[in-house]
Amino acid sequence: MNVFLALDSKLRRNLAILFAAGLLFWSSLTALLPTLPLYVADLGASEQQIGFVMGCFAIGLLLFRPALGRLADEHSRKIVLLIGMAAVAIAPLGYLVVKSIPLLMVIRAFHGISIAAFTTGYSALIADIAPPQNRGEVIGYMSLVNPVGLAIGPALGGFLQAGAGYTPLFLLSSGLGILGLICTAQVINPKITTDLRGKTQSNIFWSLLFSPRVRIPALVLLMVGLAFGTLSTFVPLFIKSAGVDLNAGLFYTAAAIASFSIRLIAGRASDRYGRGLFVTISLIFYTVSMLLLWQANSPSSFLIAAVIEGAGAGTLIPMIAAMMADRAMPSERGKIFGVCMVGFDVGIAIAGPVLGSVAQYVGYRHIFGFASVLTFLAIIIFLTQSSKDLPHSLRFALGKGRDVYATKM
Repeated sequence: MNVFLALDSKLRRNLAILFAAGLLFWSSLTALLPTLPLYVADLGASEQQIGFVMGCFAIGLLLFRPALGRLADEHSRKIVLLIGMAAVAIAPLGYLVVKSIPLLMVIRAFHGISIAAFTTGYSALIADIAPPQNRGEVIGYMSLVNPVGLAIGPALGGFLQAGAGYTPLFLLSSGLGILGLICTAQVINPKITTDLRGKTQSNIFWSLLFSPRVRIPALVLLMVGLAFGTLSTFVPLFIKSAGVDLNAGLFYTAAAIASFSIRLIAGRASDRYGRGLFVTISLIFYTVSMLLLWQANSPSSFLIAAVIEGAGAGTLIPMIAAMMADRAMPSERGKIFGVCMVGFDVGIAIAGPVLGSVAQYVGYRHIFGFASVLTFLAIIIFLTQSSKDLPHSLRFALGKGRDVYATKM
């Protein structure tokens, strides 16, 4: 934590406010995680319809990522943060009053704007503040809002729904978002440094997707997004169909604890040993967790899989964020973060409807076996394609070489 003591007091205060806002954001969002699929099912939706409703979340991400990335770079990180927090506060009220499947899909897509906005502004603002030599450490610590929120939100939401029903749950989620909106209003937006590259070729948002520095991270996130979309949509339904006596919220809490623990060390270690090694390790964790879920048949087996998945998620997302910050100039960070995360968005969008259709024929269990194949492919792709050629890719992915695409500041 000494890295924070080296910062100016105003910057430390800004990071503290930003951390609190992030914690409220993720608590609000994840409070619905274990119960929303069940709510849609209680309204009479089929497995495929549940997948479509949950997958619509990513539609909001995909449609608004480009505009929000440009807004963050060209105007203000804070404006984008406020948009995200407003969406996370309003959407639960929509679930409360809407009962038809098509309208739920619309509300779910609107809810997706929250992540598209908040995560883009949050990541870019942290990268602006963090010293380059300690960037992984600062991003790792600040990313703790995700597992802490994931530990609080699903457990609180699951128990509240079980004891009081859906209405108090949706009101709680909205209330947390409103508190977060108040907190976000106190964030100070630093001046964005401009540079030539940020003013020219990087203004073409989608062209970045095919650039060497972004293409492979985005593809890896696509594979992981498919696995994560499967996890977030079907784990509660899988636990219920398997007849396992386990509150689905506890699955996400176990994952969050593991995610929290590993972030305390992974970010700092990546500043020393390189981002590539930890991306590879995270993909191995994801593959093992999907294989364990494929075979899970008891509370303990589900929880072990959750812990390993949490370790994978807690390593991968901060490492990708740090790697993209390394590869981007300050005035293009919003666009770079946004376009790279498109892979993750598409994966989540596809996972719900496509694998929901498959689940009707093979059951929930076997879709996790399919997810393990996808994350294994991500390992192969990253090992062989993460740098300019195979030798450089292997060295970077195994922590033996530098990132040739990193920007020299």
